[in-house]
Amino acid sequence: MLDAAGVKDADPAKALADGSAMDVWRRMIAAQGGDPDAELPVAREQHVVTASASGVLTRLDAYDIGVAAWRLGAGRARKEDPVQAGAGVEMHAKPGDTVTAGQPLLTLHTDTPDRFEYALDAVKGSYDIGAEGTDFKASPVVLERIA
Repeated sequence: MLDAAGVKDADPAKALADGSAMDVWRRMIAAQGGDPDAELPVAREQHVVTASASGVLTRLDAYDIGVAAWRLGAGRARKEDPVQAGAGVEMHAKPGDTVTAGQPLLTLHTDTPDRFEYALDAVKGSYDIGAEGTDFKASPVVLERIA
């Protein structure tokens, strides 16, 4: 995003490490009339999705995970639909990470436990684990530029 905006000399890792990114975030919340010190909402229910095998996480489909988050209540199909502020998906591993069978990959969060079944349908098949030692090469972040 920085590159697309023409910002060439910014270091996001440095801004996160030195706390300046948090300062900007807090100012953005306050500028919109929010309280940057307010506690964030936490969903009442959680379900942990664990690795089915040991090896290298070679794929994690962002679309499928987004659908799972939506099904948990983090988004809406129509503008009239309610949104659960604490709903979503917490990632514990990313593609390229070595994982062990039974290790948490994702935690699903919702206030409505009936939603887990539908979210798990979206998560099923959303990731691949290659054999230990699998050579992982990340896909490019930018696939193409359209002028």
